Amino acid sequence: MVFKRHQLVSNKWSVLILTILVTVIASEFKVIPFNGEDFRFGLGSAAFFFLLLIFQPASFVLTGFLTGLAVVVVRIGKDLLLTGDSFWLIFENHIPAFLFYLLFAAGLSVIQLERFKAAPFLLGAVATAFEFTANSVEHIVRYLLVSNVDFELQEWVLLALVAIFRSYFVVGLYSSITIMEQNKRMQEMLEVGSNLYAETLYLQKSMNHIEQITASSYDLYRLLKKQEYHSLSVQALHIAQEIHEVKKDSQRILAGLEKITKAKTEKHYFLSEVLQLVIDANEKYSELLKKQIVIHSTISIDFETEQQIPLLGLLNNVVANAVEAIFYNGEIYINVYEESHNTWFVIKDTGKGISKEEQEIVFEPGYTTKFNDQGVAATGIGLSHTREIIHTLEGHIQIKSLKKGVIFKVNIPTKNLRR
Repeated sequence: MVFKRHQLVSNKWSVLILTILVTVIASEFKVIPFNGEDFRFGLGSAAFFFLLLIFQPASFVLTGFLTGLAVVVVRIGKDLLLTGDSFWLIFENHIPAFLFYLLFAAGLSVIQLERFKAAPFLLGAVATAFEFTANSVEHIVRYLLVSNVDFELQEWVLLALVAIFRSYFVVGLYSSITIMEQNKRMQEMLEVGSNLYAETLYLQKSMNHIEQITASSYDLYRLLKKQEYHSLSVQALHIAQEIHEVKKDSQRILAGLEKITKAKTEKHYFLSEVLQLVIDANEKYSELLKKQIVIHSTISIDFETEQQIPLLGLLNNVVANAVEAIFYNGEIYINVYEESHNTWFVIKDTGKGISKEEQEIVFEPGYTTKFNDQGVAATGIGLSHTREIIHTLEGHIQIKSLKKGVIFKVNIPTKNLRR
């Protein structure tokens, strides 16, 4: 507990120091919209707002105070080295910038920033108001301290325009990054879900077998008991009871898996999006295997589907097998089209191919031609899973060997895929 508390405190200080350093550096890149060099718009305020959105420090006011102080100290130090002006003249010129960071951070501290993150347009409006207010105070103080600063209407208009542009730019950038991260997490969840979906189908099959074995064991117990084989009948009853316990455990596991695989996502996927997920995943897989494989895709039909998880499961299995079948470099072609009210997925590779003998047993559970570096066989359940998924969707799968490679043809009724 002490270690965790120390680590949390350390992270907070690291975030604070990072915010100060980035803001100080960014503030040196500036635009001067008015005559002279007294009032300046730097990238520091945009960087400061962006970092507050990402890290959301424990104390906005403390962060604003220390950041503003650091910006002023750096600017004063730089001017003392590069100009011959007096310290107080330089101090009066730069101290108003301190007020901007303090007031802007104080404004953000009085709202629930996390709630506003879900409403980017509202967040941009609030940030615009805070920035305009902070910039106005900075400008007024500069006017009072520095005699040669003008105080005109056009400057206030420009302050408002810059506040709008800068605030919405930062909010837009933050929202774009957030959406990218959400999509990445959603892809990862879909990959996990597709694997769990295939396993769920096999567990359902196993449940039927377990039920049959339980019934057979109990019948055996009754038969042995009737024939007065007491010790054997007790043993048979014990077996039936143990199998019944396995069945109950399997039912609990199956119920949990079905909750996961049937969970609805807010995002509805188009067929083209599912296909792109498959391509991205298998391009990474081929890189992992240190193979140079180009994946070509053609899709002539597109629609929203609620079957993204089973589709990912079956397509990833077939395409991954194509990647594994190619030795060092090759190509994979994926063609998606509709014909006779069926959606067709045709996957062709330039790998080693499958013999006629293998085609007859390739979908059997446990069959494999793959071994790891230690000579241990793979599970051999990939294509058997694929066939189960396709049958669940009332579809069919065909294999056709080529001189170089193989073609998998999958057709599924479009009505079973279309949302």
